[in-house]
Amino acid sequence: VGRMRAIDGTRRFTSPTGKVILTNPYVENPDSPVKVENFPKVDVILVADGHADEVGSAAEIAVKTGAKIVSTWEMWYAWFQPRNVPMGQILRSNPGDWNKIDGVTIRNVNSVHGSGTPDKLDGGEAMGFIVHFENGFTVYFAGSTALTMDMRIWGSVYKPDVAILPLSGDRDPQDIVHMVRFLQTDNPNLKTIIPHHHRLKPPQGAPTPADMEAALKAARVPVRVLSPELSKVYELTR
Repeated sequence: VGRMRAIDGTRRFTSPTGKVILTNPYVENPDSPVKVENFPKVDVILVADGHADEVGSAAEIAVKTGAKIVSTWEMWYAWFQPRNVPMGQILRSNPGDWNKIDGVTIRNVNSVHGSGTPDKLDGGEAMGFIVHFENGFTVYFAGSTALTMDMRIWGSVYKPDVAILPLSGDRDPQDIVHMVRFLQTDNPNLKTIIPHHHRLKPPQGAPTPADMEAALKAARVPVRVLSPELSKVYELTR
């Protein structure tokens, strides 16, 4: 029902009708093998907060491709306007809002996280996103959020098929277990979990996708963990 390609920390989704949606456009990250010019077509970029690992090269990619950016009013003033992104490309919105883009619906949801920009300006509210593709396939991109019981609501109401959840170096894989359980509330659709914010070779003591998978298996949570290989294309189906 759709394709996903992993490019460094970035996830590039191609919808059934060919719309390209980016999360984590962080091509400056130390594991990145690509540059801005490696993104010839992008329709939408989801910017969860103002931190470098979320805003990344969103401005440069948007200027190059004409992509729409879903972000906050504060990010427009603090970050994208000074980088010459046209106002018409910024879908300025907040948690609770939605945007409908050529058959793809993107809902903004809460994120328990900060949103200061790399140059110490206010990025507004941190967010996550529920992406409903044209055929109903649904992806929850959590951004950098901590565990929150709001995920029960999102599971019950939006019923994501895939969840992209944060596994940065200071996160407990058990929190992921609870996130998945919450997202499965009244939701039999959630079958695939994709970690993000981890290094390809995590430093000693940092959680790994294998740790996440082991924690979910020990808790008897029936999902698969997909840790994408760089540049490999994955078909995502129900």
